[in-house]
Amino acid sequence: MDYGNVLSRAWQIIWKHKVLWIFGILAGCNSGGGGGGSNLRYSSEEEAPQWMQPFVQQFDNMPDGQIALLVGALILVMLVLVIVAIFLGTIGRVGLVRGTQQAEGGAASLSFGELFSGSMPYFWRVFGLNLVVGLAIFAFVVVFALIGLFGAIATLGLGLVCLIPLACVMVPVLWFVSVIVEQASIAIILENLSLMDGLRRGWDVVRNNLGAMIIMALILGLGVGGIGGMLIALPVVFIFIPAAFGGAIGGSDALGNGLLVAGICFVAYLPILLVLNGILRSFIESAWTLTFLRLTAKPMEIVAPSEAV
Repeated sequence: MDYGNVLSRAWQIIWKHKVLWIFGILAGCNSGGGGGGSNLRYSSEEEAPQWMQPFVQQFDNMPDGQIALLVGALILVMLVLVIVAIFLGTIGRVGLVRGTQQAEGGAASLSFGELFSGSMPYFWRVFGLNLVVGLAIFAFVVVFALIGLFGAIATLGLGLVCLIPLACVMVPVLWFVSVIVEQASIAIILENLSLMDGLRRGWDVVRNNLGAMIIMALILGLGVGGIGGMLIALPVVFIFIPAAFGGAIGGSDALGNGLLVAGICFVAYLPILLVLNGILRSFIESAWTLTFLRLTAKPMEIVAPSEAV
């Protein structure tokens, strides 16, 4: 397979059909991570930054019932946001695959409305695929952690040493699984397969083209995705460095003011971040789709979606 041709063609497609950038932005909606928690109230020994004092005082004066109601409302809002992010992220990925196939088939233009509505029949299958694989990986990690815990207790910690090589092996294994899931998702969309048929198809494509898949995964994962993602996120690091120095040198007020300025700068950079990440995601997904098309030599016409499950 001509890897240079695949990469150059992917760039040509997303540059000509910039509507795919929007689907790239949507595809990035469900790729974020979570953070840690903290105490809801400041203790009497702690003092919030001065600019936060009015908010902290008002929060401290709230009855416990109102705080519980506020926390419940925040959890509900977060759940809704997660559901919306999963929906948009899945539709974004499906739209990128379909858009790439249509562009490769000679489409002069791509319509956002057609790509969005045409992606809906594939939503549950692609979402279900990622859910099933995600639950399987989660169960495996839990079992692995429990074995490590009981092994460490039974051997006074020596069992953990034996698990280190296995933990290192898990990284390439999970990476390999992600490549299979990627190809399975594309197979579901391009060949209109059911969830399990798509998973089998993805496994067959990866197994029969193992060398090409490894090389493309290195190029797109470590090269384009890793380096590109780092460059896009680099300004965010520089934004919050002054706030960290301010907190280390000037105390809580300087930290608070630094965080406020950093937050404003981050909000200003956020649209640029979303667009750049959308371009990156659209390029990677387009390249994976072209890889599937090249390796399977599938015809370019769109397969009419059905309600297969």
